[in-house]
Amino acid sequence: MAARTKARSRALDILFEADQRGLNAEALLEERLADAAISGSRAGNNPYTAELVRGVVGKWGDINAALTDYSQGWTIERMPAVDRAILRIGAWEVLFNDDIPDAVAISEAVALATELSTDESPTFVNGLLARLSEVKATIV
Repeated sequence: MAARTKARSRALDILFEADQRGLNAEALLEERLADAAISGSRAGNNPYTAELVRGVVGKWGDINAALTDYSQGWTIERMPAVDRAILRIGAWEVLFNDDIPDAVAISEAVALATELSTDESPTFVNGLLARLSEVKATIV
């Protein structure tokens, strides 16, 4: 598995856990990084994981607004928690990270949805992120 793919998966874990436990995702990230440093573990210490979580948290309002505006009939609260986390990561990469091509960000998000969510989720994730990619000049 590629390093950035693993980083996305770890960022997803942190965002999902924070959502489920009602925690700040960036604080949870810092806790995980401190735990890894104490244990000497290199697992989860990919800088891109931290960049993703911090990026999503830093643009939280913008990301949620974009997802709400373009999800056509789905509120963020109604989406499965794993889909919310996947979409937030994908939206941050599409809208705010010029280092990742939109097609790669969308493909990676769809892969996560395929592996971890419902049968309908990959299509939903693909469609919503593709729409954000199309209109990002009006969002950013």
